[in-house]
Amino acid sequence: MQPYTGFASVYDLFMDNVPYEEWTDYVVHLLKKYGVEQGIVLELGCGTGSMTSRLSARGYDMIGIDSSEEMLSIAREKSSGKEDILYLCQDMRNFELYGTVAAVVSVCDSMNYILTEEDLLEVFRLVNNYLDPRGIFIFDLDTEYAYEEVIGDATIAENREEGSFIWENTYYKEEMINEINLSLFLPVEEEAPVTEETGDQ
Repeated sequence: MQPYTGFASVYDLFMDNVPYEEWTDYVVHLLKKYGVEQGIVLELGCGTGSMTSRLSARGYDMIGIDSSEEMLSIAREKSSGKEDILYLCQDMRNFELYGTVAAVVSVCDSMNYILTEEDLLEVFRLVNNYLDPRGIFIFDLDTEYAYEEVIGDATIAENREEGSFIWENTYYKEEMINEINLSLFLPVEEEAPVTEETGDQ
């Protein structure tokens, strides 16, 4: 199963503590600092479009790419009638565009889901291929230290009226892979009361 497929319907609910406005301010600051005042910006791993829609509201022409159609469906619903955003269901390891873009962004550690050096280099190659001359690529990553000392082997649980989840991390130091096991519990009136997913970073 793709990461976040079953989680898509409540992803925004459990991510409501993410400071998207502050992140948007910082990304826009970087874009303008390096001369990207306007134009087309691509977001890789856009999920439900929380950053994509905010950058659109700041005046950028946005394209959002994600490998989860369920996440993109929610992103399209959120932007319906408000922003003209192109959402594409593609894998960032082999995405295709019709032209170049002024900038590429990828937040929320999306790049950590690229598990091999070969695939990471391919993402960088594609980004370089589709960037305008002097275009920029803004992305974040969890570091080896973060996985060894902070994230690895940590369990996060949250219980709310709308649902609950248990997020278990197992970090394999030799392979440098973090395995995520996610158990999601929703009220019985929801379509799927319990969802379990496994993914790697």
